[in-house]
Amino acid sequence: MRMRKTGTIAAALAAGLCLAFWQGPASAQKRYPSSAGDLAVETVASGLEHPWALAFLPDGQMLVTERPGRLRLIAKDGKLSRPITGVPNVMSRGQGGLLDVALDPDFARNRLVYLSFAEPRANGNGTSVARGRLNEQGTALADTAVIFRQMPTVNSTMHFGSRLVFDRTGALFVTLGERFSQRDQAQNPENHIGKLVRIRPDGSVPDDNPKKPGWAPEIWSVGHRNVQGAALHPDTGQLWTAEHGARGGDEVNTPKAGLNYGWPVISYGVDYSGTKIGEGTAKPGMEQPLFYWDPSIAPSGAAFYTGAVWPAWKNSFVVGALAGSQLARLSTDGEKVTGEERLLTDIGARIRDVRQGPDGFIYLVTDEDDGKVLRVRPAN
Repeated sequence: MRMRKTGTIAAALAAGLCLAFWQGPASAQKRYPSSAGDLAVETVASGLEHPWALAFLPDGQMLVTERPGRLRLIAKDGKLSRPITGVPNVMSRGQGGLLDVALDPDFARNRLVYLSFAEPRANGNGTSVARGRLNEQGTALADTAVIFRQMPTVNSTMHFGSRLVFDRTGALFVTLGERFSQRDQAQNPENHIGKLVRIRPDGSVPDDNPKKPGWAPEIWSVGHRNVQGAALHPDTGQLWTAEHGARGGDEVNTPKAGLNYGWPVISYGVDYSGTKIGEGTAKPGMEQPLFYWDPSIAPSGAAFYTGAVWPAWKNSFVVGALAGSQLARLSTDGEKVTGEERLLTDIGARIRDVRQGPDGFIYLVTDEDDGKVLRVRPAN
């Protein structure tokens, strides 16, 4: 059920809880209220063209993707590298381009980097995943190869999905949109349209995937619209997702193996024209969301908070908003959402990605022509 914004005010944090690792200049901005005390937002890096995703390297530097097809390194002083070579060719139109970035769980040893992207193909395009080996200088990916392709190919510039999350077994979850024009195919388990898939790091199929009769073997769950936020719960290891609805009906789900999450048969939203979608809000054999937003906030990017900077926020599911231009912090208890707090509600920027940094602060990526990486910290 949809939760209301919590009004609980917690005591402010004592100063000096955590020392920031960031060494570069950061521009302090206005103060933003929160249940854990006022927040400050600093610009860590700017000059990015529609950045989409962020990944921290073990040394504290960051990899950041730009939708037109560039992968860059952000040094500890905030300086942007030249584009890293070896990135696959992308289709950069509409919502397509270079999208998510994830490090291999054994990156410290193998230096493998995974990228999801809109791949140009004959007669259309589709979401694909490639991996390459980042050199020690952080200037190039070597041996880049596509390990997964969403099929079938569709001629659309919409709904690529495309978050990448490794589970605790080392398997890789890939979220795949229903491409907008193909939404009925989200219920067809023979293809990848509107699905969550789970693959090995080389693209092969894990032995413990559901592999139901009539299902493509890499499919984990069906009936998804456009999942653009995903993270593992820090205690349980369960995947949580944040999914775009149409007009209303953005959902938080915990996708389980072999289950159907309803799109477009059930939804808590309506079509953009205002007409009803599907059969209503519930149907036997289809899962209910843990939480939904109505009106829509257009969720994109999500992380669980586990740091010591805001201890009262432990295990909160923090979701960025594009249409809402804010952060939604969902407090949780097991697989329940127990409250919502809206943060940075007047930040005036589309929040595309959310990550927790090694310093325990929250880092954001803004989807703009002059996109930024922002750091959220307690105000002094």
